[in-house]
Amino acid sequence: MAQNVYDNPDFFAGYSQLPRQVHGLAGAPEWPAIRAMLPDLKGKRIVDMGCGFGWFARWAREHGAESVIGLDVSEKMVARAKADTSDPAIEYTVADLEVLELPEASFDFAYSALTFHYIEDFGRLVRMAHRSLTPGSHFVFTIEHPIYMAATHPHWWNDEDGRKTWPVNRYAMEGERRTNWFTDGVLKYHRTIGTTLNALIATGFAIRHVEEFAPTADQINEDPGLAEELERPMMLLMSAQR
Repeated sequence: MAQNVYDNPDFFAGYSQLPRQVHGLAGAPEWPAIRAMLPDLKGKRIVDMGCGFGWFARWAREHGAESVIGLDVSEKMVARAKADTSDPAIEYTVADLEVLELPEASFDFAYSALTFHYIEDFGRLVRMAHRSLTPGSHFVFTIEHPIYMAATHPHWWNDEDGRKTWPVNRYAMEGERRTNWFTDGVLKYHRTIGTTLNALIATGFAIRHVEEFAPTADQINEDPGLAEELERPMMLLMSAQR
């Protein structure tokens, strides 16, 4: 079973105050890059794996999706999503992606934002997603960038020349990584970019776009704190097609 840290009261309280949870998709710097990767959603049946507060589900319906099923391991997340949604074509369900099985060919688009790095068996998840999609359907997801996850320290430090450095530790050694984020011992699973791409390819997905997200100059002007994202990628964005 996937670790359900999001139902930890301390974690949930801190997480709920993040700009992307207060302001929704507009508070996520990577959203414009994700949006550019999305296919036309009109008339599509969508599954959102790791739906959180339901921001994407509601946006998808506003942009023509026929229906959206949002799945999340967190009861608190699903309860909040339901409270913020008044659309009968959106359904939210508590589900563990580690063991989830979806009906074959039941969706026309699959989406996930910053969830799959919590999943141990990514290969199984990808195979399940592939079976659940109709031919030609797209699968767009974002994860914490493997370089960011493999960082030795959760902060910058300066090398002997005074340059900012983000040290990477054991990048080639995949598996469990634990970090302290709002609470201690948050469990994630590190995989190299190659492993992630090859899992998709081996399942039969065609890779359509890969982006190692970096903020634009305009975004940095609006929020100077984003400048550090130019030093190392924090998120990996991917689009694949069945």
